Amino acid sequence: MIQTLAYLVKFRDWQCLGIGAAAGLLLALGVLHMTVADPAFALTAAGLLALGVGTVLGMAVVFSYCALRVIRKLSEQNIRRDFALNNMAQGLCMFDGQHRLVVWNKNYETMYGVGSMIRRGCSIGDLLMARHALGTLPRDPKVYETELRAALGRGEIFTVDVEMPDGRIIAVINQPTSEGGWVATHEDITERKRAERELDNTRAFLDSIVENVPSPIIVKDASALTYLLVNRAAEEYLGISRATMLGKTPLDVMPKISADEIMAEDRKLVDCGEISFRGEHGVQTPGNGTRIVTSTRLPIKNAAGEPKYIISVVDDVTERKRSEQRIAHLAHHDQMTDLPNRVAFNECIDATIDLAAIANESFGVLCIDLDRFKAVNDVFGHAVGDSLLREVARRLEQVCQGAFVARVGGDEFTIITPTAQQPRAAEALAERLAAAFEEDITIDSHQMRVGLTIGVAIYPQDGADAATLVANADAALFRAKSEARGSIRFFEMAMDQQLREKRALQQDLRKAVEQNELALHYMPQADMDGRITGFEALARWHHPRHGLVPPDVFIPLAEESGIIGALGEWVLRTACHEAASWPNKLHIAVNLSPVQFQHGDLPSLVHQVLLDTGLSPARLELEITEGVLIGDFTGAVAMLRRLKNMGVRVAMDDFGTGYSSLSYLQSFPFDKIKIDRAFVANLSHSQQSATIIRAVIALSRGLNMPVVAEGVETEAQRAFLAAEGCDAIQGYLVGRPMPIEDYAKLVGRKPAHVSLVARG
Repeated sequence: MIQTLAYLVKFRDWQCLGIGAAAGLLLALGVLHMTVADPAFALTAAGLLALGVGTVLGMAVVFSYCALRVIRKLSEQNIRRDFALNNMAQGLCMFDGQHRLVVWNKNYETMYGVGSMIRRGCSIGDLLMARHALGTLPRDPKVYETELRAALGRGEIFTVDVEMPDGRIIAVINQPTSEGGWVATHEDITERKRAERELDNTRAFLDSIVENVPSPIIVKDASALTYLLVNRAAEEYLGISRATMLGKTPLDVMPKISADEIMAEDRKLVDCGEISFRGEHGVQTPGNGTRIVTSTRLPIKNAAGEPKYIISVVDDVTERKRSEQRIAHLAHHDQMTDLPNRVAFNECIDATIDLAAIANESFGVLCIDLDRFKAVNDVFGHAVGDSLLREVARRLEQVCQGAFVARVGGDEFTIITPTAQQPRAAEALAERLAAAFEEDITIDSHQMRVGLTIGVAIYPQDGADAATLVANADAALFRAKSEARGSIRFFEMAMDQQLREKRALQQDLRKAVEQNELALHYMPQADMDGRITGFEALARWHHPRHGLVPPDVFIPLAEESGIIGALGEWVLRTACHEAASWPNKLHIAVNLSPVQFQHGDLPSLVHQVLLDTGLSPARLELEITEGVLIGDFTGAVAMLRRLKNMGVRVAMDDFGTGYSSLSYLQSFPFDKIKIDRAFVANLSHSQQSATIIRAVIALSRGLNMPVVAEGVETEAQRAFLAAEGCDAIQGYLVGRPMPIEDYAKLVGRKPAHVSLVARG
């Protein structure tokens, strides 16, 4: 009723009530006039009552009409309100001052599944408990209500994101009203949150990429040129933290010379608005010294097409440049002495010849060999030997001021003199060099004396090209070493003849190896009772013109010319193939050159030969000299261990003739020691040889290594060795080196003539 009256007042229907009252009054008067003849009756109580009733009836009629209008308007408003509420994207609830539900919409019911449980007037606590029971309120209802009431009590908006068990996220906003109640909106923000998370993940992913890109990346504001982003690589490149850079300009953090260049490049980019690239240039950094870099600048433009940001991508090539310089230096310098190496020497001599030819001048080439270096290595070890080489290099450079000095081999050095009057200038330099080594050298408290043997060739009379000139200087050195260590020899034509003969013999040897013109002879090895246990394979070369060339002549030739690799493989393969065919499983011994350990993969070669020939590894014995271990000791021992791991046996040949054999025996477990033939040959007239042999046999017994004595030719020698406990012998007493056909019976074959008779 009150609400209806309120609407009546609102819509000014009180005017209709006045009109209705007047109409009712007139109607009552008309009725009285028609029914009562006496006019005075209207003034009586009954008349007044009738007039009042008429007035009220008129008002009632009008009131009913107005009420119908109000009800119709209220119904239309309710329909519009319900339509609006139920078509909201959010769920909505309205609570009064007693925290009771007064309004809600369909979205709220659907969102939480409370359509059958919700009712007008239920408390917030009941509603929350109902949702909790349905599983649409993952939080504790009482805690939730307490937090809600506390916020509303303070007149604050209470906002919370509720993550539903099914993964939905609902944003709830509780807005207090002036009457003490509140309105709550519930919005499903699952997709928005997912998009935000994806955006955050994408941003984090991009940030991670930028942060971990190995190239420095720097972003600046295009107008203020202040730093906005600096990745980790840029921090390392500049040598300062990004915290000291962000918000500042290059003038604030960079050295002035670099800051001015950077600012100029940035302003140029802003003006042109195009990508710019700057090639290699130096940048002085705040904390990392001068760096060599290339840089690319990219403008990022706004909607108006104006540069908003500047992205600088820097490629710090400093270390690469340093590495290239080191590589270039290493390519042209000896690692141990830091002198120019053979490559640098070849370039220098070519250039010197070109200049001398143009100026019609002369210069000298000195080939130098260090005397007694092997003894130093053997006695004091390789570390002292390396230090000695460095000291030699220092003295050579000190004497050869103005001359080019290079180390071209282990203890071999080569010098190119300046152009001057020759051969006087070269001779004077050679004499100064020899004098520089007359005093002792002290290395690690060890005093030692080494000398120089020098061979000299003069351009152009001793050679007009580099190859000839160096070869002739080397020939002079060879003559000096042959005649007198520590001497100086100039090249002579007779040396050239010897050199040509040597080269011709090398060519013939190469041809003989390629065309399989060499042969193997086999020397028997026996135990002390004379039983043959195996053979040593020995290469033989019968030259078409020179006849039989001794091994001590052609083996060094093969080593010097690089033929030893092919020759050694041929000997190994031929000997293994032959031994694999013997009915009697005797062992076969093959000598290895130190050069074979320096080039190629020797263990792999041996393994492949054993596979190809079918020879058991236990039957193969490889003989080495201590020369194998001189130079790259560690690498040689590693190869020997690989060979032993195959099951191959390794013997130390010519034991006792070197300087450091004892240390080598300690470093590697050899399977056999071979006493050099020189000691056996001197047994009859040298007590020292007998003493050395006794010492070697005693040493081998202590190391549990069998001993083989070489060069045994007499029964007296065999008897002495047997008495001393020697294990095996080889020499003419057992058998001479012969083709294997001559030992057919020993290896289990029938003699050739017997086979022919049998076939006949």
